[in-house]
Amino acid sequence: MPFTDPMADGPTIQASSRRSIKSGHTMNKTFDLVANFRIDNKETPIVLMGYYNPIYNFGTEAFLDKAKLLGVDGLIIVDLPPEEDAELCDLAIMRNISFIRLATPTTDDQRLKKVLQKTSGFLYYVSIAGITGSKKPDLSIVKDAVLRIKAKTNIPIGVGFGIKSKNDIAKVSDFADAVIVGSVLVDLIATKNSKSDIKEQIIQKVEDFASVM
Repeated sequence: MPFTDPMADGPTIQASSRRSIKSGHTMNKTFDLVANFRIDNKETPIVLMGYYNPIYNFGTEAFLDKAKLLGVDGLIIVDLPPEEDAELCDLAIMRNISFIRLATPTTDDQRLKKVLQKTSGFLYYVSIAGITGSKKPDLSIVKDAVLRIKAKTNIPIGVGFGIKSKNDIAKVSDFADAVIVGSVLVDLIATKNSKSDIKEQIIQKVEDFASVM
């Protein structure tokens, strides 16, 4: 869900938000994508990721009702910590929409307990202290952190931020339940190729990544 000030995202995702907004993006267009996908695919989970401001602007209750109606399964809202659960998290849970939290390298055990309280679907572990698509994570440190979290919860853990290569994915998939890749795919969308070429390139890239899991 594009936003004018995506503070957790690096240059690639920032630029994608600018392109989308400049091209006339609205929240209803995001919902159109969900609706069109659901015509032929009722099974694959759909998770919308972004920031709270566009949801608040759309109308929180209206957003959640439409998301539920169209078949959205989960939300990742980067800038809503547990202290703000009443804004969106509690309302999403009432509609059986998973609210997926983020944990970071700075999340200590005390904070983790708070983060895990209402997390559902999966936990998104941010592998670096920084923005998306930036520095490369130290996967040995990430592994230790994920195993520490696994000792405290049965919820699946996905690892993202800085995951760019097949080698990264192969290593992360050894200890995480999911590998989250964003900037590499968005870079393909930013090329000047035709829509059909971009679609084929993304499919090939995803299949290539999946082959090592």
